[in-house]
Amino acid sequence: MSVNNRASQQKNKKEINRSIAIVASKFNSSISEIELDACVNTLLNLGVPKKKIFSFYVPGALEIALVLKNLASSKRFDGLIALGAVIRGETFHFEIVAMESAFSISRVALEFNIPVANGILTVENKDQALDRAEKKGSDCALVVMEMINLLQPIQEYSDGSVICGKNS
Repeated sequence: MSVNNRASQQKNKKEINRSIAIVASKFNSSISEIELDACVNTLLNLGVPKKKIFSFYVPGALEIALVLKNLASSKRFDGLIALGAVIRGETFHFEIVAMESAFSISRVALEFNIPVANGILTVENKDQALDRAEKKGSDCALVVMEMINLLQPIQEYSDGSVICGKNS
């Protein structure tokens, strides 16, 4: 399903009672701020009330997973979003940060059984990041809401009677 179809399907819904936490990196903040604005605007357009959207800032991409883990363990949120940008430099540091942050974010989702959208851009240069930031922020909002809606019926019917999100 295309991003536009998902957005139009979810846009027609009334206000939804979901709590979303967003963790954004302060490193490369010019990028993460664009992502954050797009993400919040999309969540609002999808019906998430402003009072249910919480933003947290961390020094860099490697610190995001720890905050996500604490937010997930609080059980106060229906979904989590990670935002930031890792831009390739002249050393191997790019690969370490890119891979470790992605792995750690995925671990939080699996360990705590909560949707986590990974919006950490891994790019060659700042221009690439700027070109992608707005769309990535918006896409993360769409992804986290879609995953919340997909997982809810599965989690509600723990007896195994749910197939593809529908009661059989």
